[in-house]
Amino acid sequence: MALRLYRRHRKECEGSHREGSFTGEFEEGRRGWKKCGCLIHASGTLGRKFNRKQTGKSDWDEAKAVAAVWEEADSWDGKAKPEPAPPLKPATQEAGKSTPARVTIVEATKVFLANREGAKIAAATLRKYRTFTTQLTEFADSRGYVMLDQFTSADIDVFYSTWKLGARAKGKALSRLRSFFRFCAKRKWVVVDPSDPKSVGPVSSDLKPPVGANRVANKIPYTDEEVQRIINACDRLPNITWSSGMGKGTWTGEDVKDFIWMMVYTGLRISDVGLFHMNRLKGNEVFLRAKKNGGDVFAYIPDWLRDRLNARAKRYGARPFIVGRSYRLETVTDLWRRQIGKVFELAGQFDERPTPHRFRHTFARILLQRGVPVADVADLLGDDEKTVREHYARWVPERQARLTRILKDAFEDKPKPKVLPMPRRGA
Repeated sequence: MALRLYRRHRKECEGSHREGSFTGEFEEGRRGWKKCGCLIHASGTLGRKFNRKQTGKSDWDEAKAVAAVWEEADSWDGKAKPEPAPPLKPATQEAGKSTPARVTIVEATKVFLANREGAKIAAATLRKYRTFTTQLTEFADSRGYVMLDQFTSADIDVFYSTWKLGARAKGKALSRLRSFFRFCAKRKWVVVDPSDPKSVGPVSSDLKPPVGANRVANKIPYTDEEVQRIINACDRLPNITWSSGMGKGTWTGEDVKDFIWMMVYTGLRISDVGLFHMNRLKGNEVFLRAKKNGGDVFAYIPDWLRDRLNARAKRYGARPFIVGRSYRLETVTDLWRRQIGKVFELAGQFDERPTPHRFRHTFARILLQRGVPVADVADLLGDDEKTVREHYARWVPERQARLTRILKDAFEDKPKPKVLPMPRRGA
């Protein structure tokens, strides 16, 4: 049985915590927590005996190592009891089999992430796997778990219930959870996959994605009127002076305009604009991506936007949208999301919830309405034609023209009723 770890505070606690009070590692990880050197205790049942015992350690990792030794020996003194001699195996039984070594949660997540990195998945997807493993490790720490096989289906249910996500995001997060335990099960690190609803055993789970998780995301662009409202709202955004250890500066509505225009004119995602480097700008062309079958794809921006980018580069450097000198993607995108969110609030009501990603859909909508072939729009977005047609079909004029032509030809040879003159009024 897994031991529960907790810190018991003494009278001379350096953090001034109440004498005799208990705290867990998860609680102490919160911002503002005052650290102390009070010893960590363990409680639980080992060798069919419940006990509470001091680990002699004040560091959580060291205390976990002590508890792991006790758990491995199933004894409070860490000494394994001698096992009776195993019965003789029948001659037909396979020889050479041994119980696989237990794996810690930290080791398992480290190997799993290395496997994901080796698969050359997209950087954004890899970040989500890192976030997941961090959350899983923190959850394990809060329950005092060190070894991977300590997880049960009940633990997975609780972990899953803590995710405050939308239906689609929660469904994808569940896929990452299952992929991790599948990975571990294939390597015999766990006997039964506690996240797999098809597993049969004491720790099988019946987790299912939430309703709506498989619904295709709406690709709703902004209308021209909504884009203009958003740009006008930038003029009402008050200037905000900021300073931090990374630097200081002032936010203005013009900064947000530059960011929004870049998304509208290039179709780049918020992360790509946030980390945009000026070496991607060649005259009026912005490098988007290299095609797998050869050749580079560029978007064209007008002179006035090119000039504004160059002006920003003079103020902020080669990455004109990095503010505060932090190159961490999450920091940059979160900062811009907050500023754009303030503009959305000033712009008034929208039929659909406004998000920065909808500017990318607006880019596609503008091109398709101007008659740009679907294949070219797919190249610019980095998608395939099927995806573009599926999500943006209503803005493809050629589609409706083709359907009209098909219907017209289909009924061309059908009998037509004789048109009778309308009777005159009063007849």
